[in-house]
Amino acid sequence: MLDLSGYNIILASNSPRRKELLSGLEFSYEVKTLPDIDESFPPSLKGEEIAKYIAKEKADAYKNNIERDTLLITADTIVLLGNKVYGKPKDESEAKQMLHELSGNTHQVVTGVCITTKLKQHVFSVSSEVRFAQLEDEEIDHYVSKYKPFDKAGAYGIQEWIGYIAVEYISGSYFNIMGLPVQRLYQELKKF
Repeated sequence: MLDLSGYNIILASNSPRRKELLSGLEFSYEVKTLPDIDESFPPSLKGEEIAKYIAKEKADAYKNNIERDTLLITADTIVLLGNKVYGKPKDESEAKQMLHELSGNTHQVVTGVCITTKLKQHVFSVSSEVRFAQLEDEEIDHYVSKYKPFDKAGAYGIQEWIGYIAVEYISGSYFNIMGLPVQRLYQELKKF
């Protein structure tokens, strides 16, 4: 069993999915977020480096505000289709465009996670593969108007309606696709 009793654990995320997933690990934590953390990245970064970079940048924004017994968890999820990076859509139009591009294709979902204390920091990433069936315009319109996936990388949540109708197969961690690779996080916390 993992014993984190010596730490005040903070999840630095507003994501309801990350809260749900972290709660499944059965340790106490609190949620604290800072407003307007920059999620941009240098254009030279590729693939999983992007998610790791943003997760670390999020953690570094908190560095001066954490106590000696604090263990901070930050994460960032991106979707990759070929060399194109999909973050959170800005609006309805961009969400629909993203889903049109993912439709009928296989993409990667990469989550970067950063574990930080006053003395130590560890960053890792997990990648999962998702294959979408071909989606009709009406299905994309319905999903975007009803579920408003503007807080989700790639404009979708696999645990929502679109996951039921679009996902043909996945390879890798389902929870990673939701936004937090909890199995790997558990293992990394044991080593940390």
